[in-house]
Amino acid sequence: MPKMLKIVIIGFGIYVAAIAATVFFFEADPESLSWQERETFNLKQIGRLDLGTAKGDVIRLLGSPDFSEAKATSDSEVLVLFYRTHHVKSDGITTRDECTPLLFKDDLLIAWGADAYSEYQSF
Repeated sequence: MPKMLKIVIIGFGIYVAAIAATVFFFEADPESLSWQERETFNLKQIGRLDLGTAKGDVIRLLGSPDFSEAKATSDSEVLVLFYRTHHVKSDGITTRDECTPLLFKDDLLIAWGADAYSEYQSF
């Protein structure tokens, strides 16, 4: 086998190994992303959530929420975490209308989205 072909094969192997290591071991830190990257990251991760996911798992995945609020009813506690997912106005301030609400009852995810939040506000 010619020397140049060996060098190309070894180089390609190193390249594939570096890509594989990045894919398997790199974890995005939501706190270090720009607002545009964070919107995309949050939107993708929220789309992968399952009902019943623990609040701690969501916070580990998405980082600190942009806003939060809570309400105690006679039989449970409801917590709403807001994560920025879409751009509305270029004013340098994240507002609730630029966020997706995630609703937790007794620390488990029960719903997300604007419609779920509207229902939450009524009780």
